[in-house]
Amino acid sequence: MSDMTYRVPGMSCGHCKQAVSEELLAVEGVESVDVDLETKLVVARGTGFDDAQLRAAIEEAGYAAAAV
Repeated sequence: MSDMTYRVPGMSCGHCKQAVSEELLAVEGVESVDVDLETKLVVARGTGFDDAQLRAAIEEAGYAAAAV
């Protein structure tokens, strides 16, 4: 199992959290997602995914992501 953490500065509400979580959970291999609106950090956990897939999912939700 591996973790990838991103800073997503555009998130500010529950809808943001839900949108990012749903897109990331749709990526094959992602087993869980933690979103902290206060720190603007998103952690995806699982196996078999890569940085490009996760960034694309966050962008699909409407946000820019920077790896931490």
